[in-house]
Amino acid sequence: MGQLDSLHDLSGKTAVVTGGSRGIGRAIAQILAEHGADVVVASRKLDACELAAKEIEASTGSKVLPVACHVGQWDDCNTLVDTTLDHFGRLDILVNNAGMSPLYQELESITEELYDKTFGVNLKGPFRLAVRAGTYMAEHDGGSIVNIGTAGSLTASVRELPYACAKAGLNALTVGLAEAYAPKVRVNSILPGPFRTDLSKAWAPPEGEEASFVPLRRMGRPEEVAPLALHLASDASSFTTGAIIRVDGGVTRKV
Repeated sequence: MGQLDSLHDLSGKTAVVTGGSRGIGRAIAQILAEHGADVVVASRKLDACELAAKEIEASTGSKVLPVACHVGQWDDCNTLVDTTLDHFGRLDILVNNAGMSPLYQELESITEELYDKTFGVNLKGPFRLAVRAGTYMAEHDGGSIVNIGTAGSLTASVRELPYACAKAGLNALTVGLAEAYAPKVRVNSILPGPFRTDLSKAWAPPEGEEASFVPLRRMGRPEEVAPLALHLASDASSFTTGAIIRVDGGVTRKV
């Protein structure tokens, strides 16, 4: 095993990945398991978690636990952390990936319910999970928290304003928690740009068609985020905390 492989080795560690049954979260859960971590795959739909867990276990040999969790619900966040600790006896990595970006016709049509739900899933849940996980990690063997935000939090669009505002809050949370839980816990954020996932089907160009609004001229793929998440979760990034890293094909050119 080379030095880089050794630094990326997650054997003996336990990771929680929210929104882990599909898209970017699914790719991250896969790569963490491939590098030795036991993984908790969490999302709202238990059957989707169970399917992902079965596939990941079969392909990696790591232990994978499916857990139903609505991260917009405070009690569900608490249950997710408690279930992880009860089952695996430790928690070393948290990936706050679950998110939602609901469509709307115009700003005036945004309801209070939509606004609150968007902030609940994209900011309230990650806050509660990170505080619970970060407190545990700081009191035990340390760990890493990786937040998955959006490049849109830096250049907010009127088409997704509540989502962008919530994710901008996640950027602030990343920086604040990196200080709060140092030196034993590192907290970083990845800001994906236009990626081809279930959430992008409503607006993305067809598969194989050029994405003219992206300097690299295409949509990203979930497996192009996963290696960075692995890096931030592992000892390979041992001097990186409070970082907010864009992975957007060059779309975000100003802050």
